[in-house]
Amino acid sequence: MSVSVLSKTRARPWPLVTAAAVCLLSFAAFWVAQRLAHVNMLDVMVYRAEGETVRAGGDLYAMRATSANLGMTYPPFAALLFVPLTLVGVPLMRTLTTGGNLLLVVALVQLSVQLVRPSLSRADLWRATFWIAAVVVWCEPVWTTLRYGQINLLIAVAVLWDLTRREGSRWAGLGIGLATAVKLTPGLFVVLLLVAGVLLWRRDRSWNRWLRTAATATGVFLGTTLAVAVALPADSKKFWTETLFETGRVGFAEETANQSIRGVLARLMHTDDPGMWWAVTAALMGCAAMVVAVRAALRGDRAVAVVVCAFTALMISPISWSHHWVWCVPLLILLADRATRAWRVAGPVALVFASFALWWVPHDPGRPELDQNAGQMLLSAVYPLTTTVLLAGYVLTRRKPRGTEAGCGEGAGRGTETGTGASQPLLEAVPEQERQVTPEQGPRTAPEREPQAVAKE
Repeated sequence: MSVSVLSKTRARPWPLVTAAAVCLLSFAAFWVAQRLAHVNMLDVMVYRAEGETVRAGGDLYAMRATSANLGMTYPPFAALLFVPLTLVGVPLMRTLTTGGNLLLVVALVQLSVQLVRPSLSRADLWRATFWIAAVVVWCEPVWTTLRYGQINLLIAVAVLWDLTRREGSRWAGLGIGLATAVKLTPGLFVVLLLVAGVLLWRRDRSWNRWLRTAATATGVFLGTTLAVAVALPADSKKFWTETLFETGRVGFAEETANQSIRGVLARLMHTDDPGMWWAVTAALMGCAAMVVAVRAALRGDRAVAVVVCAFTALMISPISWSHHWVWCVPLLILLADRATRAWRVAGPVALVFASFALWWVPHDPGRPELDQNAGQMLLSAVYPLTTTVLLAGYVLTRRKPRGTEAGCGEGAGRGTETGTGASQPLLEAVPEQERQVTPEQGPRTAPEREPQAVAKE
C-alpha cells in the first residue's frame, strides 16, 4: 500500500468511529429501555444468594431465593464463581452485571465474526463487530439474558474463545472445560472434538488439534470438578447423585420459555412430562445433527460445525430457556455470510429472534401452556422449528467446499474463500483502502491466513 493511501486511511477513520458511536448509542438506548421496563434481574439475585450460601457454609441445594422461591440448578463450581457478587451492594451489582453483559455482547459478536471470517483485517473485524452488536443486542435471547442477569453470554464467549485460538495454542480447551464445569451443556462440544479427533487420528495416526483440545477441556472440567468436591464435598455429592437428575427442579417442561424438544412435545401432548417420546426424539435428532456437525468439522468448515453443535445442545437439553439461545448471534452472522441470497434467509431468521413471538401466547401464571391450540403451539416452538428447518435446508443444499482437503480441518472457517455457498462478503461497504494490511500488522503469510483449528453450549 502506498504512503498516500495509508495517510488517507488514517486521516479518515470515521467509518470505524461511526460504527463504535452507533453501537454505544444502541447500548445506551437498550440500558434505558430495560430500566423503563423495570427488569428485575431475578437470576443474578439467585446467583448472589448462592454466593452468600457458600460464604455461610450452608446447603446450596436446599437454598431458596427471591420471591419466586428459586433454587440452585448449576454444579457447585458455579456458586464459587458467584461469591464476588456478594462483595458489593445490590444496586451496584445490577449495574456491573448489565455493563458486563453488554461487553460480552461485543465479545460474542467479535468471536463469531472471527469464527466465520478469520481472515478479516483488524479494522474490518472491529467495524463489523460494532455494527452487528448494535443490532443483535435487541434480539429476544440477548434482551432476556440481560433482563434476568443471566450467564449465557459468558458461557458462549468462553466456548467461542477456545474455538478461535491459533493453531497450537496451549490454552485451547480451557474455556470449554470451565464452561462445562459451570453448566453441563457445553460438554457436547467435547463430544464433537473427540469424535472428529478420533476420526482424523484413524486416518493419519497422529495426535491432532481436535484430540488435544478435547483432552484439555476434559482435564480442566475434571480437575475443576474434583477441586470443588474437595472444597464443597457435601454439595458436590448432592449435585452429582441427586440434583443432576431432578429435571423438574429447573421449571415446568411445558413453559413457553422452554425452547427445547422436550418443551415442544410437552405442549403438543398437553402434559408436563413427555417421557420416552422426548428421550427417543431427542436421541434421534441429536445423533443426526451431530453427524452433520462432525462431517462439517472434518471438511474443515468449523463455523458450521460449531453452530450446529451449539443448537443441538439447546434442542436436546431437558430445559433450554429462550435466553439460552444467544447462539442465534453466530448463527445470524454465519447465515449473512454464507447463505445464497443471504438476506432472504438471514432476514426472516433475524425476525424470528427479534420478534419475541414465543411470548405472544398465554403463559404464566396458571400454566396455560398445557391447553395451547395449534397456532399457539407453532409460536411457542418458533426457535426449535426454525433451527430444524435451517438444518434440513443445509443438509439438502450443502455443497462440498472447494480449495480444502476433505477431512483436513485446516480450512475451517474460511467462509466464502472456500466456496461454501457464501454470496456476499460481511462488509460490502468497507472502503477498499481500509481492507489493506497496515505496516504494523505486517504482511499476511500463508500460515497467518490459515484458520485456527476448531475445537470445541
